[in-house]
Amino acid sequence: MDSSISWKCKHTWKRARINTMWCLIGCSIGDFGTILYFQNIDHTWTTGGIMLLAIVNGLITSIILETIILIKQMSFSKALKTALGMSFISMVSMEFAMNLTDIALTGGAMITWWVVPIMLTVGFLTPLPYNYWRLKKYNVSCH
Repeated sequence: MDSSISWKCKHTWKRARINTMWCLIGCSIGDFGTILYFQNIDHTWTTGGIMLLAIVNGLITSIILETIILIKQMSFSKALKTALGMSFISMVSMEFAMNLTDIALTGGAMITWWVVPIMLTVGFLTPLPYNYWRLKKYNVSCH
């Protein structure tokens, strides 16, 4: 990280939290939906396979949600490019953190009432410093 950046700006932390929340909502839709689907059907998929698909689906739904939000401010192609370019690292780190937490706590691809808040918290906190840094360093925001 850049040592010249001030980590004490309340406005930037607020913007970073809002951006991260939108990313979390988008990622969670695809991720949780995939895990719940496989949790409720007979299948031969491995936990790793399910988690990989959940991560991909989480990335897709997050990009779709962010593009929808951004399309109110810019053209579709620019909104899609912005959603793909500016928050992809954030989304990937969020997805991996959420799925590793799920595996660590449940032993597999399992959505249970008690693990969801923990997964969401870990998924939110993991990319938050990166999102703050990106806002401060480049004044670049997804939303």
